[in-house]
Amino acid sequence: MKRILENIKIAFKSLGLNKLRSFLTMLGIIIGVGSVVAVMSIGEGAEASINENIQSMGTNVITITPGREQVFTGGGEVNVEAAPGQGRVFIRTFDEDADEEFTEEEDEEIVAGELYLEDVEALKKETILLDEVIPLLSSMSSFSYMSWSGNVSVTATTEDYLDFAGYELEKGNFFTTDDVSNLSNVVILGYNIANDYFGKTNPIGETVKIDRKNFKVTGILKSVGYTFGMSPDNSIYIPITMAQNKLYGIDTVNQIMAKVESEEVMDDAIIEAKAALRKEHQILPGESSDFEISSSAQLLEMASTVTDIMIILLSSIAAISLLVGGIGIMNIMFVSVTERTREIGIRKAIGAKNRDVLIQFLTESIVLSLSGGIIGIGLAGLITGVLGAFTTLSSPITASPVIMALSFSTAIGLIFGIFPAMRAARLNPIDSLRHE
Repeated sequence: MKRILENIKIAFKSLGLNKLRSFLTMLGIIIGVGSVVAVMSIGEGAEASINENIQSMGTNVITITPGREQVFTGGGEVNVEAAPGQGRVFIRTFDEDADEEFTEEEDEEIVAGELYLEDVEALKKETILLDEVIPLLSSMSSFSYMSWSGNVSVTATTEDYLDFAGYELEKGNFFTTDDVSNLSNVVILGYNIANDYFGKTNPIGETVKIDRKNFKVTGILKSVGYTFGMSPDNSIYIPITMAQNKLYGIDTVNQIMAKVESEEVMDDAIIEAKAALRKEHQILPGESSDFEISSSAQLLEMASTVTDIMIILLSSIAAISLLVGGIGIMNIMFVSVTERTREIGIRKAIGAKNRDVLIQFLTESIVLSLSGGIIGIGLAGLITGVLGAFTTLSSPITASPVIMALSFSTAIGLIFGIFPAMRAARLNPIDSLRHE
């Protein structure tokens, strides 16, 4: 242990003789480790945020979206998602569950899958495992107040949305059943929208324009944060009937969300919902459904998979800096061996063995790389701290990426320092003493 500490002391003393060169050598390691740790921490924070958002809305939620058809285009297939109001599209389909494939050259005319408010009523009437069912129609629209204008995300829904999503009001009231029934021109503002357009002015009762139509502000949501990379704070909310009939002129919805009695009956609830919608859409046995149903668990799994892929991809790119840093360490250690050839000869002349010289230079390489790794972790902390200060994403640096970063730094110092250390150990002491 005493010898190890002595080697570390010598390593720091040697590196301190040329601080600028040592820092420039560590730079690749610093950037690489900082990037990898920051990416992993941000990824973990994003995954935790997604999990928290799903938990807040409930793990017993199912989401129903319009069906997608597969289009064969000779060399492959393309997914086409039905959009509200598109009407008919011409595509070639292949049903994996069907007994036969389409082989004709002519394209078959089919109706793209769509969802309607009647589907919501059908789910309420035909199911017993679904507690709450709400429709959603999302779009981007122009929004203006006095001289301020811009484009905002519009979510059209029913009076049940507030309780369903678990949101709270900062001021005012959410729209009511009567507002939905009467197609009222009322709007609820997300927290950021209210602050950006009104500042310290109380927006309740004020008139705003959405796609050049007047709406009365009746409420403001409390700040929610980000959900799947999007913030409800940057959205506005209006009655879905008003949106369909007066704003967009369509009778479809983007999606339907429903809460199940409990997670234990999730699979049964999905089967029940599927049966109710197939009946409502008059889909015959053997025919493909024109809608898709996914659970919160499936959404969480999908989001987790996407996050993991992004972490791996970005970390791989950042790892290139580690490789460059390792090569830099190897080069500078070769230079150090050449510069200290006479020192090596003196050490061997007074009794140092090849192993002692090998360990000394290997220790210097590891100390150089590990120091860069520690500084890199500090850089990652700075990056995640700045990100947390300007966004609602919490990305604390956990033990896992730190341990991985320190392990990689040590490994890089060991791998890229072994060859220079071996060269130093093999130097002939007599020739080394003659070196100028």
